[in-house]
Amino acid sequence: MTANIPNLLTLLRVLCIPGLVLVILSDFPGRDWTAFGLFALATLTDTLDGFWARKMRQITTLGQLLDPIADKLLVASVVICLVETGAIKAWMAVIIIGRELAVTGFRVIAASQGVAIPALFLGKVKMALETVVLAILLLGDKMPDGLAGLGPIGLWLVMALAVVSAAEYFIRFSGKVLRPSPK
Repeated sequence: MTANIPNLLTLLRVLCIPGLVLVILSDFPGRDWTAFGLFALATLTDTLDGFWARKMRQITTLGQLLDPIADKLLVASVVICLVETGAIKAWMAVIIIGRELAVTGFRVIAASQGVAIPALFLGKVKMALETVVLAILLLGDKMPDGLAGLGPIGLWLVMALAVVSAAEYFIRFSGKVLRPSPK
């Protein structure tokens, strides 16, 4: 691994995942706040690694590969745990995780053809909202009165953005990627 601060922050995000999963699936006083704190730390590393890489010109091929994988592992792990705790329905997790698999698979196919697919605005909005909604859902009934309803509403918005942003990727780039191979 190219040892620079952004890549180490990405690695820290991945290393947070097993502990976060254990905390979410455990039952102890303070579990919700502990899970929230670990998730906040993990998502903070996502913000910091990109900022640092750009600011200090430490963008690496490895970092460009690992950062989105770390994001997807974090989101998928938390979503699956929230299904287990009953905070999210399984079919909702299928939409959220299915979108990530579809877009990532599409990007892999594109990369194998020499086509780079950048992160699009809607995808970034989806990720930002998804992070906030998952944090709210991790807090569960610890959310202040009147704000707990934001989790389920936000989850519907995340699912809608997941579908729409995936469609945007496929519509904008399918002509460059899904072309017939020459015979």
